[in-house]
Amino acid sequence: MSKVISISNHKGGVGKTTSAINIGAGLNKLGKKVLLIDLDAQANLSQSLGLLAGERNIYGAIRGEYKAEPINILKGLDIIPSTLDLSGAEVELSGEAGREYILKELIGPFKRYYDYIIIDSPPSLGLLTINALTASDEVILPLQPEYLALQGLTKLMEVIEKIQKRLNKKLKVGGIVITQYDKRKVLNRDVVEFIKQNYKGDLFRTMIRENIALAEAPTKGLDVFRYAPKSKGAEDYLSLCKEFLKDEYYLIN
Repeated sequence: MSKVISISNHKGGVGKTTSAINIGAGLNKLGKKVLLIDLDAQANLSQSLGLLAGERNIYGAIRGEYKAEPINILKGLDIIPSTLDLSGAEVELSGEAGREYILKELIGPFKRYYDYIIIDSPPSLGLLTINALTASDEVILPLQPEYLALQGLTKLMEVIEKIQKRLNKKLKVGGIVITQYDKRKVLNRDVVEFIKQNYKGDLFRTMIRENIALAEAPTKGLDVFRYAPKSKGAEDYLSLCKEFLKDEYYLIN
């Protein structure tokens, strides 16, 4: 059975989608079978991997129009894409019974085929994000090292606690990953130190450094490993995936 991981932060511009793509691609590079699910109506994950509108997508599957059909990107790496139409799902599903569990039921049949299912959550705290967290075993929180991002982290932790109490008792915080890090900036170092002191044990040791390859890769429809395999971005995300798998190993054993 696979592990379901949400990549979540309701603040935009923190590297959420970039992390979803490259954590998925990094785990695949390390020999894992991975399914990416684009649950963001902006469809940035789908577009960043070269998928255009018109494919069977998560919106139609959530509405029950058809079964979700993963699209192959690489050997062992598939995606269920999104569409701009998903923006209407929050209202459309609000009256549905068991609306918080729709995504969990949808992805259940896929668990036997993948080691990891990674969900790119919307940059909000609405029904779709609640669905993602309810369906997940873990949530990874990308965080830009700025003080405004810290305020958002506090709110997100509160939401996660509510989900744990009411909808998904097994949900845990897989870790906080610092993105767009520049050790030359005092502010970046101060924020990291604050997180170490206040969220002890939740912070990944690997930090994702600022790197132009991470911004350029989506313009070519590629993850950073295929676009610039020797870049700092590729090095950092591979290191993060290795750290994640190592932590998983020690938890199991």
